[in-house]
Amino acid sequence: MEIWLRSSMYRISHLEGEVIREKVVNHCHSAGDFLRLVMGEVARLQRKSRWAVWGPDNLLYMRQIKNEIPDALFIHMIRDGRDVAISMSKEGWIRPLPWDRKRNLVVAALHWRWKVTRGMEAGKTLGPDYLEINFEKLISQPQDAIAKISSFIRNDLDLAQIRERCLGTMADPNTSFLEEGHSREFSPVERWRRLLSVAEQGALESAIGPLLQHLGYELAVQQKEGVYLTNRIMHHLYPRYFDTKQWLKVNTILGSLTSVDRMHLSQ
Repeated sequence: MEIWLRSSMYRISHLEGEVIREKVVNHCHSAGDFLRLVMGEVARLQRKSRWAVWGPDNLLYMRQIKNEIPDALFIHMIRDGRDVAISMSKEGWIRPLPWDRKRNLVVAALHWRWKVTRGMEAGKTLGPDYLEINFEKLISQPQDAIAKISSFIRNDLDLAQIRERCLGTMADPNTSFLEEGHSREFSPVERWRRLLSVAEQGALESAIGPLLQHLGYELAVQQKEGVYLTNRIMHHLYPRYFDTKQWLKVNTILGSLTSVDRMHLSQ
């Protein structure tokens, strides 16, 4: 508690130190309790009845979160893996194996496939407490997506009000492409069509094409037998690599200290 009270996360929460200390010390028995107590207190101060926590790594812990916070609801925002791969590769968030350094784009796409698949598999065990939303449809048909989310969380969301009172990244896009951020040309959808060569598009689709199609995305490049043999090998290798890194991160001190992989579905 002393460490957390000296953190930047505490400072931006605007909570009273002694109040939250008393609640946590006397009522916290797990990480889920800590999150519930802190966020509940933040919501109370802001006179809000609901709170949400964002982060793609949550996809890896949904069963644990549900066990610790039984009334938790999960919204899985799924975005075109080709666009995600471009952002992740641009920022260098996923570290490929040494011999694949020139295939960073494909490795980033495989990481997207691994994490999205893990989330979808966990979601099947959560029943009505899990919802998948398509990012592109949220952009192109926001009213329909907002209505779906409203029904899911049993809370009426007003799209006009959201746009009028937008804060944070709603007002200032959190993007890996800062040059687009404040221009009229800013568009987070199908950026891969503009930025990737046909060869790069084909390489990505050879790695994640089946999942893209399963999610309703159309492929742009017709696959030719034998052209992307290396990608097929990576297709089988990298899920095991990511699983191993995740196990080390969760189960060893060294793994948690040295883990540098981050996934951010930047716009």
